[in-house]
Amino acid sequence: MSRIRSVLTFAALALAAPAGLAAWLSTAPACAADNGGLALAEGFCAIVVDGDAGSVRQLSVAPNGDLYAAISGHGFGGGVRAYRDRNGDGKPDEQKSFGPRGGNDVKVHDGYLYYALNDRILRWKLMQGALEPPGKEEAIVSDLPDDGNHTAKSLAFGGGDTMFVSVGSATNSCQRSDRKAKSPGIDPCTELERRAGIWRFSAGKAGQVFADGKRYATGMRNPEATAIQPGSGALYAAIHGRDQLGDNWGFSAERNAENPAEELVKVEQGDDFGWPYCYYSVENDAKVLAPEYGGDGKQAGRCSKAKDPVIAFPAHWAPLALAFYTGDGFGAKYKDGLFVAFHGSWNRAPLPQAGYRVVFAPFAGGKATGKYETFATSTEGPTGLRASGLAVGTDGSLYVSADQNGKIWKVVKKR
Repeated sequence: MSRIRSVLTFAALALAAPAGLAAWLSTAPACAADNGGLALAEGFCAIVVDGDAGSVRQLSVAPNGDLYAAISGHGFGGGVRAYRDRNGDGKPDEQKSFGPRGGNDVKVHDGYLYYALNDRILRWKLMQGALEPPGKEEAIVSDLPDDGNHTAKSLAFGGGDTMFVSVGSATNSCQRSDRKAKSPGIDPCTELERRAGIWRFSAGKAGQVFADGKRYATGMRNPEATAIQPGSGALYAAIHGRDQLGDNWGFSAERNAENPAEELVKVEQGDDFGWPYCYYSVENDAKVLAPEYGGDGKQAGRCSKAKDPVIAFPAHWAPLALAFYTGDGFGAKYKDGLFVAFHGSWNRAPLPQAGYRVVFAPFAGGKATGKYETFATSTEGPTGLRASGLAVGTDGSLYVSADQNGKIWKVVKKR
């Protein structure tokens, strides 16, 4: 009886409440009963923004709260999908698709929407009130390397006119015959001249080509996940480590599955993180010489000079996106920390594949603590979530995308 009385009392208060509270009660986000298939950290729930998003990759939120998503595959009118939630219930009331297909990243920056395809960076001028930019796109950078293993490009914007573009390697480990057993490495690896690093371009100058960029950091096999830390302006990246230590060099199944670490790094101008000569050995907790260059999984050699990560994540998890949490809605624990989207592994067999999750890594005093914990996985099992994008909403929520799931979620704290 007391429970019924409490419900009736709450309803009566709601009806008698001021207009502002009544409006809040009517538009408060209603999470999906099953969180749209997400298994989340305690105290959180999820709204399905789009359950048919196709091959959705990275995300960005405009200052007015509009959400933009890069679509890498086919099936929609354009490669950028835009969402507007007019009533605050977490579900889009308006959607638009535009731009060429095949992009990996979108970023809202200084009144423009930037879009990263494999071979070029485009942008549109955002206009107040318009979800879809009314003008034609302009090419900011063209002629980006787009052959080989790692073709997707990611963006981050530093201070002033700086635009960072990640360029992954064309090969696994710069072998003379890529991914072939016992094939030695090319030394020096000429691939580093145009690949496996982060390049800096002008954010505002149209008509640039790859040769106009300046290499900012090198030795990064595939730094597809990048983000600028608010406040400090520091550039961070998560790097995909190399594959096939077992298949190509006879490492045990256990050593192959657990090596090398996926590296979260703080990137400064001139940094060299060691690829292809080095990889981060989990058992040695240090960078060691790769077997293509005479290493045995223990000796450091030239790798003693390579820059170390701030966090070493498990091997083959495949980080695709980063998002510093700048909101207040998740509580003090999450403030200023970093979310990382992992797409999941393929190179751990015969051991179980792993990754397939979103993790949270706390920062203290502007620095990574070195710890992390799982924030989101799939209710369908340990390999169910193929996370590909992250963005923090203007209301303090967290958007998560997953390409092979074809979904975008909005994660909020339970009220």
